[in-house]
Amino acid sequence: MSLLAARNLARHYGGIAAVSGVSFTVEKGEVRAIIGPNGAGKTTLVGMISGRIQPTAGSVWFNDRDITRLPSWQRVGQGIVYTFQVTSIYRNLTCFENVALAAQRRVGGRPAAIAAAVAAALTQVGLPDEANRQAGVLPYGHQRLLEVAMALALKPELLILDEPTQGLAPAEVASFCDLVRRVAESATVLLIEHNLKVVLELAHRITVMNRGAILAEGSPGEIEQHPAVQRAYLGQ
Repeated sequence: MSLLAARNLARHYGGIAAVSGVSFTVEKGEVRAIIGPNGAGKTTLVGMISGRIQPTAGSVWFNDRDITRLPSWQRVGQGIVYTFQVTSIYRNLTCFENVALAAQRRVGGRPAAIAAAVAAALTQVGLPDEANRQAGVLPYGHQRLLEVAMALALKPELLILDEPTQGLAPAEVASFCDLVRRVAESATVLLIEHNLKVVLELAHRITVMNRGAILAEGSPGEIEQHPAVQRAYLGQ
């Protein structure tokens, strides 16, 4: 049984097909990357998986359960957590308060349990000393880490990362890759990423999209050598 299965997913906007007949599976414990040129349908696809976008056709299955009609907040309860392409932190709150808002959804209103969950999440992303700092004054790279901490406080079974290295300096990208590896020890990761070096370094398998459909799937080595991928994505 696959952890996640998309079955003939489609999303149309008027006469335009943003995603058309996409089917793929993600196995428990894997890091799966979705790549493709701008407009390929990647964010629309994960929007349907996370519940932020309702499909025009097709279905989404998680842990062998049809969740196609579940709203996004209920999917969080099922273990699917999505981090946005643009940071979505609460800039006027402290780092502790940001993560606590997520943690209390899972552990309830128990202060000790919330504090423990916050401390664990901030430590996991390397921000244990920033708990009392206002989120909005953090460097951009640390804001991305804070957003991941908020996601980790929910104990995701599937963590969806949308362009997580966008805007990061090279040193921050390397640190973020290390973080994804640590996260992958306890959660399945679905990664949308334009940085091909990051994808080839992290992903167990890669799904390539183009014009709303799957162009190719395979290991990093297979995708790197795939002629159609080289033409459509790598410009070769």
